[in-house]
Amino acid sequence: MLNLVFYTDNTLKAEPYTTPEIIANNTGNDLYNVNRLIRNKKSSLERFGVLGFEIRKPPKESKGGRPRKIYHLNEQQATLLITFLDNTPQVELFKVALVKQFYEMRDELNKRNLNRAIEKPIKKTLNDCIKDWKYTNKHAYSNINRLLIKVATGLSITELKKERGDAKVALDLLTSKEQETYKTLENKVIAYINADFDYSLIKALLTGGKIQVVQELEND
Repeated sequence: MLNLVFYTDNTLKAEPYTTPEIIANNTGNDLYNVNRLIRNKKSSLERFGVLGFEIRKPPKESKGGRPRKIYHLNEQQATLLITFLDNTPQVELFKVALVKQFYEMRDELNKRNLNRAIEKPIKKTLNDCIKDWKYTNKHAYSNINRLLIKVATGLSITELKKERGDAKVALDLLTSKEQETYKTLENKVIAYINADFDYSLIKALLTGGKIQVVQELEND
């Protein structure tokens, strides 16, 4: 399926949007005409929120060219704009697909926010366990968190932020499925710490790696 809807960022405060390019390419309309329509109907579109935009610079490899204004249309704005276009079969099919993707994107955001709310008391329990852990040290909290992120996403925290955008809390960048995995791993680590397992054993159990006798202190 084509990507018709995007997030403003990858945090829990993100907003889904689409662009004039997406609308033009999928409705058989010229991009210039779609942008002109947006400008002409600006007051009507802004009844459904601020008409956002980004300034996109031309590719580095291109010679010349000026930065372009790319409008960001939320679901209501995009739906209204489509009503101003000729109601062709192509436009009707696109509208159905667009509304479906907007719903899926908002549903994913809702799941992510709900999962973060559910996870917070688990995190508190984990931190309390680490505090009283037989093998606790000044690196324990960060090492456990890095391990959980790595196993849940396949990425280090540095890689995660580079790929998905910076965030104060790396957990805010996880998808809903990754959050579910993270919560499951947290509960396992709580059990392992309560059983007085050291870090190297916990890491081996979570990653399927070899058990090392000497405890590891990792640096991201």
